[in-house]
Amino acid sequence: MSSRNQPHDVTTENSDNMRRNSYKRVVVKVGTGLLTDDDDQLNRSLMADLVEQISRLRAVDIDIILVSSGAMASGRHILGVPRRGPDVPFRQVLAAVGQGHLIHAYQQLFDKSNIPVAQALLSRRDLSDRLGYLNIRNTLLSLLELGVVPVVNENDVVASEELAGEIFGDNDNLSAMVANIVDAEVLVMLGEVDGLFTADPHVDSNAYLIDEVEQLDNHIESMAGVSWDGTGQGGMVTKLEAAKLATASGTDVVIASGLEKDVIARLMNGKEKIGTFFPATTTRMESRKRWMMSGLSTKGAIFVDGGACSALINHHSSLLPAGVSNVEGAFERGEIVSILDTERTQIAVGITNYNFEELNKIKGMQSKSIQEVLGHNFGDEIIHRNNMVLLK
Repeated sequence: MSSRNQPHDVTTENSDNMRRNSYKRVVVKVGTGLLTDDDDQLNRSLMADLVEQISRLRAVDIDIILVSSGAMASGRHILGVPRRGPDVPFRQVLAAVGQGHLIHAYQQLFDKSNIPVAQALLSRRDLSDRLGYLNIRNTLLSLLELGVVPVVNENDVVASEELAGEIFGDNDNLSAMVANIVDAEVLVMLGEVDGLFTADPHVDSNAYLIDEVEQLDNHIESMAGVSWDGTGQGGMVTKLEAAKLATASGTDVVIASGLEKDVIARLMNGKEKIGTFFPATTTRMESRKRWMMSGLSTKGAIFVDGGACSALINHHSSLLPAGVSNVEGAFERGEIVSILDTERTQIAVGITNYNFEELNKIKGMQSKSIQEVLGHNFGDEIIHRNNMVLLK
């Protein structure tokens, strides 16, 4: 962890860890408080500035996906209703009214640069199965290939879990999942604060901005605090959760102020530090392995004996039926399952070639017996090593 002594000094020499000048695919997340005024009206001037920055990056072939909050606040302004607590049905109404207004504002602004936009409303349920995940990935990547800027938001009308504050939290975690899906190199989360401070700078005059976080540990997380101000769900807590997910998937993360002049363009230029930078903790993984690691869709468990456990961990082997000792859960072929050792410790996750009924019939057998027992054969392996992610 490195830090600056002056909390508002945001220009220094570039870190050796930062790869901002080589980013080709970027997810930009903007929060509700940044996009709206005190009366919940969309801040068209600020939106225009963000769109102009994104348009400049698109002109030099940098792919941008915009994850934008603001629908509920916009709906509140249109209906002229006061702010109130997290009443889920009411907030769904606000989202339904405000979402069209939000995307229309973006369309008008991007039209000035002749850049088409596409609305993508996602919920956790959409990401919870392999087919849905692949459909979303294929759609977003196809839009980028066509020069379109996807504008992504949580599907608040149906995602009652998120509205109750249990899932994504002001699109922070959603933005990390989107970065995961499209193999983004960096996630930029923009709000009204300069980044992660050692304490709340509004109440602690000694608080200072942390310019780089090498490891997201309990000490760093304790600096976040909790925030919900009626305009949007979230705060620094959910931003750090998102940063942890994204960096573990091989994506750099920056938390910065969207009020900073040309913040996106300057970050991509790579000549200065702005906000708090979280370097990726691993290389970017192949997309389906990222999806498996997200834990969104684990359907069951396969228990393996000691020999199979050793072969998986030490030799990166495929899992064969001979090494399977037990099966739990009603999973289907092609779904994600956990792989556990004899101590019930999870050692891997993977996509299974056989459903739970088939596997119960062939567990402990040699692969050559699969055809005879089942009457069909989807491969000698229960889980091929290319469809597996080791966790140990």
